[in-house]
Amino acid sequence: MAAALGLLCKTLRKTCDLSILRKLCITCIICIAMPIGAQAFEAARPPNIVLILADDLGYGDCGCYGQTRLKTPNIDRLASQGLRWTQFYAGSTVCAPSRCVLMTGKHTGRCLIRGNSKDSLPTAEKVFPEVLAKGGYTCGLFGKWGLGQAGSDGAPLRKGFSNFFGYLDQTHAHNFFPTFLDDMDGKKQLANIVPNESPAGAGVATQRVDDATELILEKALAFVEDQREAPFFLFFSLNLPHANNEAGKVGTQDFGFGNYASTDWPDAEKGFAHLVEKMDSQVGMLVDRIDQLGLGSSTLILFSSDNGPHHEGGHADRFFDSSGPLRGSKRDLIDGGIRVPTIARWTGTIAPSTSTDQLGSFDDLFPTFADLANRTNDVPSDCTGVSLVPTLMGKSGEQKQRDYLYWSFYEGGMGQAVRTRDWKLVEQPFGTPSRLYEINSDLQEQHDVANRFPNIVAELTAKMNQAYEPGEGPWVLRSARK
Repeated sequence: MAAALGLLCKTLRKTCDLSILRKLCITCIICIAMPIGAQAFEAARPPNIVLILADDLGYGDCGCYGQTRLKTPNIDRLASQGLRWTQFYAGSTVCAPSRCVLMTGKHTGRCLIRGNSKDSLPTAEKVFPEVLAKGGYTCGLFGKWGLGQAGSDGAPLRKGFSNFFGYLDQTHAHNFFPTFLDDMDGKKQLANIVPNESPAGAGVATQRVDDATELILEKALAFVEDQREAPFFLFFSLNLPHANNEAGKVGTQDFGFGNYASTDWPDAEKGFAHLVEKMDSQVGMLVDRIDQLGLGSSTLILFSSDNGPHHEGGHADRFFDSSGPLRGSKRDLIDGGIRVPTIARWTGTIAPSTSTDQLGSFDDLFPTFADLANRTNDVPSDCTGVSLVPTLMGKSGEQKQRDYLYWSFYEGGMGQAVRTRDWKLVEQPFGTPSRLYEINSDLQEQHDVANRFPNIVAELTAKMNQAYEPGEGPWVLRSARK
């Protein structure tokens, strides 16, 4: 290349003005060097990561998972552009422990927060945004956190995030029209009026002026605009379609009925349908902004839900068959409570309109994101997940397989469950005989075959005992076998 450029210069020197020649040579050098440099930069730079997490969205609530009455065109479009998971699991069957599993990469036999609570993560509990930040990512959280109260060591700004706006407390996040939201500097006051508001901000607004979900979306969109020149991690943590539990039987109706107003459904179901509609619209706006900025090919977008469908605020999860072909819902350890819709899109890297039955779970996301950020050495040794990057890349033969997935649950109906490729063992409530299911042929977990396969029961019981470690405070199983 250098010899050819030299010969060109000698030839041109005889016929060109020297100043023109210099400009021409500089231009040639830039034209030759830029593509090489740009390619090297793109090859070295890890992708942006956008994690969109719905709140209480069921496996069957989206059109791309078989829903026919609820309309989710934007989520369905995302699935058509990427990879749809059919056997992906939340960290738990309720919010706080599921998010703890997500952030720490440890299942509920090992992680600190194992049930809904106001506990905060301590400094020593590493979360993956800290690893991403160490790797040069700018990390932003917009929406629901639930793992650290204000001023605690578990607050987002002490856990790798440099940008935050939303709800610290999970009961605060029940309220779509609160009097304040938490932000970088403390509290942002809103114009809503909430009589008898709890200290955490939960309650029912009598004057609805500021829609918290829209304010949070605006901040998330602005973050993408501001960070598009450098690797970023965006956690868009929706509180939709969760009900406002403090509103009782009308807890799904804070936003009215939207396009479902004229249906002959009960008001609670029209309200729930509109919550899903609103969630889908916000997902669409965020994905569209990423594409408008030309970031589709440099951004992994992952969409999921923190647990199975709720039956709160007057809503009945069976009305829309929210668990799809599964049985159970939020607070159950059968699959309706923990298997969740999960979609991955990375334009030009993940093949469009594909699906996978690869087992995956929330604790796999820590090692997956660390792998993408070239920070695998920072994954804690007690992480229970594995990197799913081979599956994302379409290299299933290179995917490391886990021995089992595990859950324990510490509220009413306490129990535990373990899943392998072919089997599911469930003990819920504790102290009852464990039920064994051939999970791939018995999606509804209706046929207990424990008596037929005692050797499998014994094998999976041993895995349960291996998975469970005594927790702290209230997180100790009443009938733990150790």
